[in-house]
Order: sequence, then C-alpha cells, then structure tokens
Amino acid sequence: MLDRALLALSLILAANYAAADPLPSWAETDARARIIDFVDSVTNAGSPDYVTPADRVAVFDNDGTLWGEQPVYFQLIFAGDTVQKMVDTDPDFASSDALKAAAAGDYQALAEGGEAAIIEVVTATHSGLSVDDFQASVADWIATARHPTTGLPYTGMTYQPMVELLSYLRDEDFKTYIVSGGGLHFMRVFAEEAYGIPPENVLGTYTETSYEVVDGVPVISKEPAIAFVDDKEGKPINIERTLGKRPILAGGNSDGDFAMLEWTTAGEGARLGLIVHHTDAEREVAYDCDSHIGRLCDGLEQGPDRGWLIIDMANDWDRVFTGAR
Repeated sequence: MLDRALLALSLILAANYAAADPLPSWAETDARARIIDFVDSVTNAGSPDYVTPADRVAVFDNDGTLWGEQPVYFQLIFAGDTVQKMVDTDPDFASSDALKAAAAGDYQALAEGGEAAIIEVVTATHSGLSVDDFQASVADWIATARHPTTGLPYTGMTYQPMVELLSYLRDEDFKTYIVSGGGLHFMRVFAEEAYGIPPENVLGTYTETSYEVVDGVPVISKEPAIAFVDDKEGKPINIERTLGKRPILAGGNSDGDFAMLEWTTAGEGARLGLIVHHTDAEREVAYDCDSHIGRLCDGLEQGPDRGWLIIDMANDWDRVFTGAR
C-alpha cells in the first residue's frame, strides 16, 4: 500500500512539474536558460529591463523556424500538388518546363529553374481565385496531404519546442506574430490551429488583389502578380508598416531573417534574437550555409557577436516535431 501511495504521489508531483515547466521539450542547456532569463527580465516589474505588456512583441519566421522546410518549402509542395490536379483536368496546362517539373513532383528541377520558375508555378496556382476559394483549397490540402519523407501531416511537421515557446510567451503577455516569406493567405489557414497565432497576426508575401461584386456578392480575388515579398529587408519594413513598433524578440533560421533580427535587436532596452540552427541529421535534416533551402551563413557567423542565441537543434531540443516522438 505504501509503495502504491508513493508511486501515486510521485506521478502527481511529476505532472505538477510538467505543468509548471513552460518549455518541456527543451533540453536543460544554455539556450533554454537564456530564453527564460530574458522573459523573466522583461516581465518582472522590479527589473531594470521591464517591458510593459503593450510593447512585448515577438516575431517569428515560419519556414524552418516554426515548421520544417525540407526538401522544399511546403507551400511549393502544395503548389505542385495543385498543378498535378490541374494537369489531370487539362493535360495542356503544363505548358512550360517549370509547370512540367511541378506536375512531375520534380522539385530539384524546379529549384534549378530559380526564382522565376518558382514564381511561375506559384502564380499559376495561387491566382484567378477568390481569397475564400484559395484558402478553402489550402485547408483541404492541409487536412489530407502528407510529408514525402516523414509521412506526417504538415501540421505535424511543426516544431514542438517552438510551439511551446510561443505559448510560453503569450502566457507572459507577449503578442506573437509570424513574419514569413511564405504566402500570407496560405499561412493564415493553419496558423491559429498550429501555433495559436490568429490570422491578423500573420505577415507574409502577398499577391495583388482585386475587389468586385459578383452576382450581388462582394469578392476579393487573388491576381497573377506579386505585390510584396516579405523576405530579407522586406521583413522589418512590413513589421514597421503593419505593427507600428519594433519587436523585442525575433526568431528565424536563415539569412532571409537577418534583417529582421538585426532591426529588432538594434532597439533600446532588453532584446533577444534567436536562430534555429538545423544540426540534427538523425531526427530532421542538418543544413546551413550550403543549403538550397534556408541558407544560413551570415547569421551563423555574425549572430554570436551580436548577442543572438543560436539554437542547436540536436543538443537544445529533446523533441523535434509535434507529430512524432
């Protein structure tokens, strides 16, 4: 009886400890300690680094920071799957090398076509629809598609430690935002369910749009032209334009996020920039400077001297994907 009572007590204590631990999937390393120390310093009213809740703004890249991005950006896989469906209906739709590569699922060939090829595929699949219809097609894809390597649903490819970090920050009265090179209307479909980030807190690349009344119904449609690319220097520009203030925390994983971290950490008072370094070849993919996706050179080289926290995925995370143990 005593042994059983002690076991029950230990389970209760363990459960209470887990509930009190804001970052249970993070290893007990300096990275975890630095994050908690930073949050404590800006939320403790007696701290010289105290920041009022109104100014506790944290911004995060999406691809490679909050969920995976290999073998190619997941939005491009969605575009390729869409091309395949369109070709099934109209074989002549694949009228260019880029569209043929997308229809065949040959993302290496598509990547070799460069930015122009990618833009062609995205434009062909992301325009000519109302925003509502486009987002409905994304929702259908998210609900059924599986990652080609892991077999996980794409919402299961989110990083559990980062999901915990977002929740922890919101519990401490931070406002959390996505600031990504990915498509605005694409990410808004799943961001709230996957990360707890509402659609209005998602900033991303967006196409031109148009407004018209069709059969008495007002409709906003996506046009075949890119209006704004939310990448590199575009990220701090879009943050300032949309939020009207400088964040105190920024997280990314590639040199496309460098300007966002640079601008965030250049402000007065306590600041934190963090970079997810993909070092885990066993549980995910190890890559940085030589990668065709999520290239990380400048941030890796300059980040430590700027005081940025470089997160070593292999050592700092006890768990990687939300959908896999």
